[in-house]
Amino acid sequence: MKETIANAPLIQIQRNFGASSCTTPPKQANFHLFDTESGKHILLANGSRIFTISDEITQALEGNADDAEKLFEKFGLSAPAYITDEPLADVSVRSLSLAIAQKCNLGCTYCYAQEGNFGSKNKDMSAEAAMASVNLLFSEVSKGETVNLAFLGGEPLTNRKLLCECTAQAVALSKAKSVAVNFSITTNGTLVTPEDGEFFERHKFAVTVSLDGIGDVHNRLRAFKSGNESYNRILKNIRPLLKMQRDMQVSARVTVTPDNLFLRETLDEFISLGFHSVGFSPMLSSPTGKSEMGQKELDVMLEQMISCGEEFERRVAAGERFPFLNMTNALRELHKGTHRPYPCGAGAGYLGVSADGGLYACHRFVEDEDGAMGKVWDGIDRAKQNLWLSKRHVHFQEPCRSCWARYMCGGGCHHEVIKRGRAACNYIRGWLHYCLQAYIRLLEKRPDYFGV
Repeated sequence: MKETIANAPLIQIQRNFGASSCTTPPKQANFHLFDTESGKHILLANGSRIFTISDEITQALEGNADDAEKLFEKFGLSAPAYITDEPLADVSVRSLSLAIAQKCNLGCTYCYAQEGNFGSKNKDMSAEAAMASVNLLFSEVSKGETVNLAFLGGEPLTNRKLLCECTAQAVALSKAKSVAVNFSITTNGTLVTPEDGEFFERHKFAVTVSLDGIGDVHNRLRAFKSGNESYNRILKNIRPLLKMQRDMQVSARVTVTPDNLFLRETLDEFISLGFHSVGFSPMLSSPTGKSEMGQKELDVMLEQMISCGEEFERRVAAGERFPFLNMTNALRELHKGTHRPYPCGAGAGYLGVSADGGLYACHRFVEDEDGAMGKVWDGIDRAKQNLWLSKRHVHFQEPCRSCWARYMCGGGCHHEVIKRGRAACNYIRGWLHYCLQAYIRLLEKRPDYFGV
């Protein structure tokens, strides 16, 4: 096995992807210039529009960026504002995550749920709170719509019976109201059984398994509370699901800390095991402050992510499937021209529910008054929701208003920003800069990948 980052000095970033233009504070708020082998290109923040441009336009913008809007009009690039200052309001819920077990058998010190119980006592969600949650999810839907029901914890499989009951209730309401329902679960994998796999397959679950590296690297980060290793047990439990997945999708999610930065090795290993997709997310806000990523570690992560992306490009260009989730998501959003005033649906169409039936902005805010939004029995507290949506709009975030990536990033994870600030802005811009280049390259080599 290759030496892991946990035992090696920080990798020095050696590539030159225009790094100086993307890993430093942005000079322009409304556009971003980037190059590929085929020429010069521009991302316009307004509408997340991407164009290949001439040297004339490039030189004009580089030489007179303060008059960018006039130049956009001159060159036919101007457009009305896609996003205004108007916040969302009174948004109906279409996605819920239920903390059906606020307890866990692992002792991950950096866990946002504070080793599973969110800083409270260990507890299971009651059947009453769970059914009220499911009923709330279906309360305002119309025929033909789709809702999403997620099970999280702690470790949700410590309350398996309630998971099955909630699923059955959601299926019944789905049929009664002619509304589609998607199910998902995030699990540490230590309690999964083949019978669980059959259940997940039957109900087409998206199953996310938390794995923070290979072998000993994972074991150092995600041991049982007893101190025993968990990696081999997880793989033994998950392998039957990987073999039986047809309608369910079993993915691996890696929380990246300073101790598991060798991402390319991890990606290759997990893909070889048969995971439907593999994704990475930096640890930016830990309740204990442990394992948080600093700028040096984020620089290494960017280098590693680009290495994974380059392999993705090679495989896709050759007509292969390479399930690197961060890359597939980024390319999909770039091709759609995604532009948004929020980073996700938290506090809007998506809410988290605590074991006691509290409604929160998302699963990470469970038991946290910063994201409290009512109770499932009473419905959403609209005053709190609307205040949240007005304050969290990207136009009212700093330094987001002066960043070209603001409508793709949406201002960053609410929980991480509130708890730690924007520690990853340079990393995010660097990753998006690379993804923009990769998008142009693949659009030329494999237009069919994008349905073109």
